[in-house]
Amino acid sequence: MAAKKPKASTPNPGNMSPRVWFYSILLTLQYGFQPIISKRFTRREVIVTSSVLTCEVAKVVCALILMAKDGSLKKLAKEWTLVGSLTASGLPAAIYALQNSLLQISYRNLDSLTFSMLNQTKIIFTAIFTYIILRQRQSIQQIGALFLLIMAAVLLSIGEGSSKGSSSGDPEKILFYGIAPVLVASVLSGLASAFCQWASQVKKHSSFLMTVEMSLVGSLCLLASTSKSPDGEAIRRYGFFYGWTPLTLIPVVTNALGGILVGLVTSLAGGVRKGFVIVSALLVTAMLQFLFEGTPPSVYCLVALPLVVSSISIYQKYLYQVKKKEA
Repeated sequence: MAAKKPKASTPNPGNMSPRVWFYSILLTLQYGFQPIISKRFTRREVIVTSSVLTCEVAKVVCALILMAKDGSLKKLAKEWTLVGSLTASGLPAAIYALQNSLLQISYRNLDSLTFSMLNQTKIIFTAIFTYIILRQRQSIQQIGALFLLIMAAVLLSIGEGSSKGSSSGDPEKILFYGIAPVLVASVLSGLASAFCQWASQVKKHSSFLMTVEMSLVGSLCLLASTSKSPDGEAIRRYGFFYGWTPLTLIPVVTNALGGILVGLVTSLAGGVRKGFVIVSALLVTAMLQFLFEGTPPSVYCLVALPLVVSSISIYQKYLYQVKKKEA
């Protein structure tokens, strides 16, 4: 009698190990706490570009320390190649840079509610591109769980944006400079996430090394933009650390650690599961706002909670199984 074949499928991460659950929970908490930490410890005068660049430097330092600890830093001089680096990290970094530019354009031409709702479509595009690039299939139940997650994300977006006014302007401008950019950005987000997962799971590119490479590429792009950007002008006029206090380092460091965790979760669990983490973090933020600011969760948040819990449970329980071929 033939031995039973394992049920694992192609690069599908399958059941998450305790270590992956640990990283995912840490990332959820980091995402949830970050808005509150940034609001409390970052003054309005701080130049955004200075904060972002410092965060990228912190990410590089943290990643190099972790590489030195696990011994991979010693192998870097022998194994690192420019072509491999550009393929694994340069392409996703360039895609993310374009995505961020499109999001900035869209955010200026859409109300926050519409923007947030359309931005959630990146979860679906991540699933599509992981199938195209990695042949990572989803079961029917997992597809249903993704739609539950998107419903929860939409509800949370409604709760977030219900108190903010909607923009009313030229319909053509809203379509071409608001809706179109955010949808293209969602497609690019899914593509970049799938590329990162491919680089880490197929090409075995270290998530720490990818963090270093992508941070360097992103920083170079940001530095180039300062020649003409308002932030660049502000830095030249007031100085790089204008408005900073010692406490400003707290959100910078936590954001950098979040970047390290994003790489680990994407590498070990995949970009789709990272989407579950991000939506779960919205609930964490809502709860923290209630604890620290006295703002009660909206009805939308309370309705979204069981949807998020159900979607995570279903997605983890009903993994795609490869059908056995008849002999």
